[in-house]
Amino acid sequence: MFAWAATDSTTVQIAGKPATFPWRTRVDAESKFVRLQIEADPRLAAAAGGAARYFADAAGLEAPAIAGWQTAIVAACKEAFAHLTREHPRLDVSFTRLADRLEVALSQEGESAPAVGFDSLIGSSPQSDDAPGKARSGSPVLRGVDRVQYESKDGTAVTRLTKYIAPTTPRC
Repeated sequence: MFAWAATDSTTVQIAGKPATFPWRTRVDAESKFVRLQIEADPRLAAAAGGAARYFADAAGLEAPAIAGWQTAIVAACKEAFAHLTREHPRLDVSFTRLADRLEVALSQEGESAPAVGFDSLIGSSPQSDDAPGKARSGSPVLRGVDRVQYESKDGTAVTRLTKYIAPTTPRC
């Protein structure tokens, strides 16, 4: 699905008076990437959860999966707020829709620790019936998340939460 976005225009002489014709540029009508920069406010964490909910709904996930994904993103943002400092008071939250997955990256500057603490990510000691790499249901951050990745590069810590989806026609 595509929409049109107004860009530059061209002015030409027609019968002695100028006529302006706006050029139209084709753009995707569906958002594939959104980036928020938020401060440590629970209302802004809820806004990030709302964006995650929109992406999950547009990807065709069922209601329980959408709710779990939204809850995980809100909890992850609130956990990441504890790692923000006076020098670096903002959390970058990037939402990406890919063909087979949804990704939310939480990034913060100035600290080489994950945006979400490992204690929140893995909870207490793993149980023997837990599948490797699968989220534990006891962790509020991981409920609804299929994969967690962490990296630190050039003074920025990034925690990436991933939800795998079946390739479908997006609802929008």
